[in-house]
Amino acid sequence: MEPREFEEIARCCPDTVRLEFLGGRLGPGKARDGDHSEIVARLQQQSAALGRGLWLYPARGLVVERYRKGRARADGVLAPRKHFAGQGEWADPEGVLMTVEVTSYDDDTDMRDRVEKPLAYAAAGIPVHLLIDREHGTVTVYSGPDGERYRDTHTVRFGEDVVLPEPVGFALPTEEFTKHVR
Repeated sequence: MEPREFEEIARCCPDTVRLEFLGGRLGPGKARDGDHSEIVARLQQQSAALGRGLWLYPARGLVVERYRKGRARADGVLAPRKHFAGQGEWADPEGVLMTVEVTSYDDDTDMRDRVEKPLAYAAAGIPVHLLIDREHGTVTVYSGPDGERYRDTHTVRFGEDVVLPEPVGFALPTEEFTKHVR
């Protein structure tokens, strides 16, 4: 399937259906529960409080993967305010500072959130990727994309602060995430 074919299919879906196109495969976007939303909202609040003109855009579609053949909907995308103005549903990742994925409790999470999306974001050259893994109670920071994968990873348990490297550049407290696991 070509990316333009995927975009046409996704455009025809009702608002309640979210699709992604990674690794040449069409798949459903994940279900988001209330705790998932609370984590993303907390990250929005923390990024806005930095006072650096950054915003965490929730559920943002990005053109990703090598040669831009993938389409992923990140749980959060950190970028300068108004960065996506005038762009369509699937935005160019140029200028994005960080993507965020928060795991869900479904069968596709392992492959999609822990493997496919970090590879896709690295291939797109996004400097930092943050994986908040509710199942394992960890936060993993990926950085240093080399066009195929992230060279550096750092994992902490919920409750520990984690430093997000430049160009994000702030310490993220994770204590509150412990409230949002099963």
